[in-house]
Amino acid sequence: MTVKKVRYYIFLRDVLTLALTAFGGPQAHIALFIEKLVDKRAYLNEKELLELNALCQILPGPTSTQTITAIGLKVGGIPLAYLTLLIWSIPAVTIMIIAALGFTYLDEQQLLHITRFIQPMAVGFIAYAGYKISSKVIESKSGILVMILSAVLCLWVASPFIYPIFLILGGLTTALKYKRQPVVEKTEPLLIVWDGFLLWAGVFIVAAVLGAATHWPPILLFENFYRNGSMVFGGGQVLIPFLYTEFVEFKHVLSSQEFLSGYGFVQAVPGPVFSFSSFIGALSMREYGIFGKIAGGIIAAGGIFLPGTFLIFFVYRFWNSLKRYRIVRASLEGITAASSGMVVAAAVDLFKPLEVNILNPSIVVATFAILLFTRIPAPVLIVGGLILGALI
Repeated sequence: MTVKKVRYYIFLRDVLTLALTAFGGPQAHIALFIEKLVDKRAYLNEKELLELNALCQILPGPTSTQTITAIGLKVGGIPLAYLTLLIWSIPAVTIMIIAALGFTYLDEQQLLHITRFIQPMAVGFIAYAGYKISSKVIESKSGILVMILSAVLCLWVASPFIYPIFLILGGLTTALKYKRQPVVEKTEPLLIVWDGFLLWAGVFIVAAVLGAATHWPPILLFENFYRNGSMVFGGGQVLIPFLYTEFVEFKHVLSSQEFLSGYGFVQAVPGPVFSFSSFIGALSMREYGIFGKIAGGIIAAGGIFLPGTFLIFFVYRFWNSLKRYRIVRASLEGITAASSGMVVAAAVDLFKPLEVNILNPSIVVATFAILLFTRIPAPVLIVGGLILGALI
């Protein structure tokens, strides 16, 4: 075996280790990437990793998934990048499909009873995610204003199609302050190769046309998730309002209890939070039997992960030139501020369907406080909630 193949094998083994141990979402994942891929293996240096992570925050799609896929692209090109994507996502996707099957084949009322504490805990997780994101990325009064307006508008206009507009407007708002960014000398021209973008756009258009023409559920499901994966900035927490609005409020393929229970489960699963999509995809195809549900989970996972992958392939080639432009760096604050507002709105939306009593808001507040003031990991909280639900 050549030295290059050995290096690729070790890299993929490291990715699998991360896929089985990386809890806590993109903010926690980046710290593990630094420890495993930078400090231990030196596939790239810390500055390069943080730059890649910043690039993935600008692009729609799952941030940590795009980041580790981009590292695979840097280490071994497109073939290794695709293998990286598969190995990183398969464990979490498999677990979430199994969870969806459990909701279908076991006594649903009993499962919902066991997970009744998980639902308000999930709201606490989302509220904490909004706090963490906003505290890290919002650095000005304009950013705070963008976040508040985004939250209010998302609560007022409950449509998944309006979110990209809020993100664009948020980015434009802070892009106007680009002159405050330091000037970086441009040593090379901006050369753009469009094949990755054309691949992303081609799949987007073909899926939309075929879905409208055939109304075949698997194609419609893929189109739904491919569209959502093409619109979500800021990680899995920001995906929640998109999916809740479309699959619970518009299409009614899941109940709010099932949605919250699934979101609670994914907090206890290592790997990408976007694997929650496979849970929704499986339940969306429940009327087609066990194989239909498994297919639905796989189709949803493919739809949600592929657009971000195609876009990172596209942008990565000219990222070194693009990041020198001040307006690009300035727009990031507005995009992430708008995303933070969407997370806040999602927490409010997901709290509304909960039963009105003293227990549910208490669990939300307690979950938020535990996450804020302790180092107890999310999986421990989720397991504790499940145990309490089973015993009480």
